Amino acid sequence: MTDENEKGLLSLVHHNPWETLRQFTAARIALGRTGSSLPTAELLKFGMAHAQARDAVHLPFASKELETPLHTLGLNTLTVASAAPDRATYLCRPDLGRKLSADSRDMLSHHGDRPADLVLVVADGLSSKAVHRQAVPLIAALLPYLQRLGLTLGPVVLAHQSRVALGDDIAEVMRAKAVAMLIGERPGLSSPDSLGIYMTWGPHTKRLESERNCISNVRPEGLDYPQAAFKLAWLLEQAFQRQLSGVNLKDESDNPALHHKVTPMFTLG
Repeated sequence: MTDENEKGLLSLVHHNPWETLRQFTAARIALGRTGSSLPTAELLKFGMAHAQARDAVHLPFASKELETPLHTLGLNTLTVASAAPDRATYLCRPDLGRKLSADSRDMLSHHGDRPADLVLVVADGLSSKAVHRQAVPLIAALLPYLQRLGLTLGPVVLAHQSRVALGDDIAEVMRAKAVAMLIGERPGLSSPDSLGIYMTWGPHTKRLESERNCISNVRPEGLDYPQAAFKLAWLLEQAFQRQLSGVNLKDESDNPALHHKVTPMFTLG
C-alpha cells in the first residue's frame, strides 16, 4: 500500500473530540467512527477484549500455585469445592456454587472445633485470572492490620467453582465469627482480572446479599492492594465492634470528617 493510499484510508476515520481523555481511563470511550461504524482498529480491540473476558471465565483455578506463597506468609491452606462438579455446571447452576460439596463439608467440619475470628476464602468465581494475580499480594498487605486488630485467622480456604455465598457456608462449618471472600469478579471488557472482596459478620447460609460489605475492582489499575487492605481492615474492625455488616455498616474509611464518630483501633501508615 502506498503512502498516499494509507493517508486516504486514515482520513476516513472521524476522530472523537474526547480522544485526549483516553489517557486517563481504560474505559472504551472516544473510539471515533468510520461512517456509522467503528474504525477497524477499535473493532479488533473489542474482539480481543471480549476473548480475554471469555478466557478469564473459563481459565481453571490453579489453587496449588497459591499454596506455596501463602505458606511463605505463614498461612495454612485448605482446598474445597462447591457442589458444582465442573465449570459448565457451575455457569448454568449458580445455586450449586453457593454450597459445599459433601466431601468438602466433611473435611472442614474437623476444623470447627478450633474456631477462628476470621476465615479468608480465596475463590475462583468468574475470573481465576484475577485470583491468581491479586489474592496473595492483597493478603500480604492485609496481614499487618489483622495483627494490630488481634484477630485470630483460620486456614485460608481455596475454593473451586465458587459463588460469593459459598463463603458463608464455609465459615459456618468452621464456626468463624466473620468471613472475607476474595473472589474473581465478572470480567469486563477492560478488566478481566478484577478481584472482589465480600465481608460478612456472623456468616451462615441464611444470610442475605444485603448483609455483606463489598469492596470491588481490586487490582493495581483500580483499587490497589494497600487501599483495599485498609478498607477491609476498617470494615472488619467496625464489624467486630458493632457485630454487624452489610447495609447497616457503611464504609467511612475514606471520610476523615466521620472518623471521630467511631473508635479507631489503628491508623493507616
